[in-house]
Parts: sequence; C-alpha cells; structure tokens
Amino acid sequence: MKLAYFGDVVGKPGRAAVMDYLPGLRRDLQLDFVVVNGENAAGGFGLTESIANDFFNAGADCLTLGDHAWDQREALTFIAREPRLLRPANYPVAAGAPGKGAHVFVLDDGRRVGVAQLQGNVFMKQQLENAFQHADRILDDMPLGLAVDAMIVDMHCEATSEKMAMGHHCDGRASLVVGSHTHVPTADLMILEAGTAYQTDAGMCGDYDSVIGMRKENSVQRFATQLPGERYAPALGEGTLCGVYVETDDRTGLAKRIEPIRIGGRLAEHIPAA
Repeated sequence: MKLAYFGDVVGKPGRAAVMDYLPGLRRDLQLDFVVVNGENAAGGFGLTESIANDFFNAGADCLTLGDHAWDQREALTFIAREPRLLRPANYPVAAGAPGKGAHVFVLDDGRRVGVAQLQGNVFMKQQLENAFQHADRILDDMPLGLAVDAMIVDMHCEATSEKMAMGHHCDGRASLVVGSHTHVPTADLMILEAGTAYQTDAGMCGDYDSVIGMRKENSVQRFATQLPGERYAPALGEGTLCGVYVETDDRTGLAKRIEPIRIGGRLAEHIPAA
C-alpha cells in the first residue's frame, strides 16, 4: 500500500500548497491513502468545514487536528458528523470532546486503513490523558494485519523525545508513526526494528520564510524584547507541501520504504520516484 502524510497546514500558503500539488502527487505516486493535519489551516488557528472540504476534494482521505482543534468553534459541530476528521484520542471522557480520535477507513478495493491521533503532554499547555495507554487500546482494537491492512499514528506534541518514545512503543504494531505540531521536518526518517516507519516531525505545509509558519517579524520582536506584540499571523509567501511517503508490505502492513515529500517554496525539493 502507498501512504502519504502531510504535516500541519498553516494558513493560506499551506492551503495553496495542498490544493496545488496534492492532486497531481496522488495521481503520479498512485497513493492509496492520504492524511493531512489541518489544525492550523484557518488563518493559523484551527480548521473550518469549508477548508476541510477543499482538502477532501484535493485528495485527502483523513484530516487530523491537535491542540488547536477547537480554535474555530464550528469544528465542535462539524467533527461530530464527519468521521474523516479526527482529534486527539486521549481527551478524558469527562471532557465530552465531540468526534473521535481513531477510525478505520475502508478503501474501494476493500482494504482497510486505521488512523489514530494522539497528543503528548510534555511542554504542552493542554494536559490530556496518557497517550501511550490510549495507543495500546487503539492498536489492540485495530490489530495490524487482522483488523487493518495499514495503520497510521499521528503523534501531536512538542517534545522530540515523547514522539520518539511513541514510535518505539508502537513499533511492529503500526505502519507509520509520525510526529506533528513543531512545524519543522526532521531528518530521521527510518524503519524501526520491528518494521514501523517513523519520522519525528513531518514538518508543516506553509511558508518557510517565517517562524514555524507565522510572520517572522512578530516572533523576532517578541523574542528580542520579551514584550507582547501584534497578534500572530501566518506568513504569506509561497508555501511548501511537506510530508512523508511510505510503502507497506501487503502481507504484514509493515513498512518497506519511507521518504520525505517536499514540493514548492524554499525547501529543497524531494519527490519520491514512482
């Protein structure tokens, strides 16, 4: 199976990169399933139903969120009726969070892809339940090679150590564990010991002439003076489509190949060979 995951879409440049490049990429690589993290797509803060539908129409099969899941209040109702939109699975039951954090998608040919999103706690303002315990429950419910033919885990958190620990925790039980939230693509794409593809962070889809997708002037001023400045706003230069490509073994669902995807904008381009 051929899978692709694209990191946090930030503002208009990130949306444009998805819309401009994903349809052709899906065709040329013959992608079977595509996940896009859309939690910063609406002006840098949250996701709207209209933008979500644009991503679906461009070729996304599933959208994930994160700590900005509810920045656009309409997401609270949209997610309840859209199974292709996932928020972190480890909200406590008492929170009454709408939607869900894991889902099995059935492809036209009958193959099944499980997707789960989890949110870490280290250095995060939101403190959710233990992501590792929730990962065990989800992976037990969706065993790779039995209930699903491929399994993708989006680990949304700040600390690289927490992401790496989740990769090893899920090794052999997922096709891909990929980090999101920090908006910078890491160079550690690899297949772990038991066969799970891993990357600490897929990076963002957005303008890299920025500070993690936001106007660099705002961030530099705040760091330099320690004073509040203008409200953060997305940088508006050319966006990069940034993500990861994985091929799996049809017999096991484990990874055979992992490569970065970078198209457009300021980063060095890398498109996997078909």
